[in-house]
Amino acid sequence: MHRIGFNMNYTIDPQQWYTGAAAAAVAYFTPIYTLIILVFVFVAIDFITGVMASRARAKRAGMKWAFESSKAWNTIAKLCFIMVGIVMAWLIQRYIFSEFGMNIKLEYLFTGFVCGVEFWSYLENAAEISNHPVFRWLKKFMKSKFDDAGINIPEQTDEERQVIHIRRDDQF
Repeated sequence: MHRIGFNMNYTIDPQQWYTGAAAAAVAYFTPIYTLIILVFVFVAIDFITGVMASRARAKRAGMKWAFESSKAWNTIAKLCFIMVGIVMAWLIQRYIFSEFGMNIKLEYLFTGFVCGVEFWSYLENAAEISNHPVFRWLKKFMKSKFDDAGINIPEQTDEERQVIHIRRDDQF
């Protein structure tokens, strides 16, 4: 007679367990991977143009420019919070709203909002980098549309937008 059961001498390799858990998580969140990639692209473009704009501001001001790793870590933290927000919106849509027959695609609304904010930042950076009339016009046009809708987007001061680090010779 053949017995079927667990072999109690079998040990689970932690690497196999972690790999299996990661594969299960990726499979579970497959419906929103496109949104996560989209947000990653928008945040990456904003980060790159933000660094370029910072350098352009420093050059125009005649100051030395240096890359600050703290700004990169802030971007990574922002990206993590955004991704968690997408997952949370998707979970709310999937397990709460769908139970009431509401199909508002909350995860798409959240992602659209985030991408809109990143696009706005890109326009500001592009206007700062190139000083091209097209980008300045787009920025003014979009601001007027927000104003018409009653949405106030305050202009940032130079101090708020300042991301340059002045290196002093005595520091190094």
